[in-house]
Amino acid sequence: EKESAKTYNDDVNADLAKFKTETNPVLKDKYRNQLYLKAELYNEEHMLGSNDLKKRIEAIEQHTELGSGFHIAMKDLEIRGAGDLLGAEQSGFINDIGFETYQKILREAVEELKNKEFESLFENEVDNTFKVSNFKIDTDLEILFPDNYINNVKVRLNQYQKLSTIYCLEELNKFIIELEDRFGKLPSQSIDLIKTIELKLLAIQNGFEKLILKNEKMICQFISSKDDKFYSSGEFGKILQTIQNNQNLCQLKEKKSISGERLLLVFQNINSIEKAINCLKIF
Repeated sequence: EKESAKTYNDDVNADLAKFKTETNPVLKDKYRNQLYLKAELYNEEHMLGSNDLKKRIEAIEQHTELGSGFHIAMKDLEIRGAGDLLGAEQSGFINDIGFETYQKILREAVEELKNKEFESLFENEVDNTFKVSNFKIDTDLEILFPDNYINNVKVRLNQYQKLSTIYCLEELNKFIIELEDRFGKLPSQSIDLIKTIELKLLAIQNGFEKLILKNEKMICQFISSKDDKFYSSGEFGKILQTIQNNQNLCQLKEKKSISGERLLLVFQNINSIEKAINCLKIF
């Protein structure tokens, strides 16, 4: 049986090498089908789960660029489950939502504990930014990865997911390089989509938890909780001073809602992501 497994592995590795290096789409489909067929045959002979084998092949197909080993390992962890490291119950939860989403939820939960229940333990920690766990951008501008740029739906959704987890410009620049290496020059809609991450970073830095970019207007919603430490910080004082000095550019407003009063900052004549970024750079 060991000899049979070794022969199978050698055979599959040879097909994988052909699949990853082949540029002709017809031949690429041929190698993909061969891999699926061999997975099915090996499954029937050894009573294994063919779905897991297919998922592993699809993970390799989606992550072919240089340095993709980490992403393949994460997909493999999702397929296998995290095991006893996180416990059976947590492992099942990870399988349901995906490992990257689990990491995001975990990071947000840790930040919430640090800022509330255990704030006194971290009061000496140097941190000049304010954590907004559920930041949102609502816009009528066209920002997306077009179908003709990334035509595989699963791969396209995976890129959206990766983009949503980026929280620094260095990571964003690496993502752009990887994207252009794999799919080619970015179309205009995708350039704007990626710029929204820079906009998000600026917004979070200035204490906004939501931006509305519609009808050539940008409405920035400050953190909703009036008890948040942001409002007693020196940074908020600087923001108010900047608003006072730029009344021709933006206006501070209060809006009543079901959840209470909301503090808003409104900019007019904003018809692009680039203009929105430049406006937030004044702070």
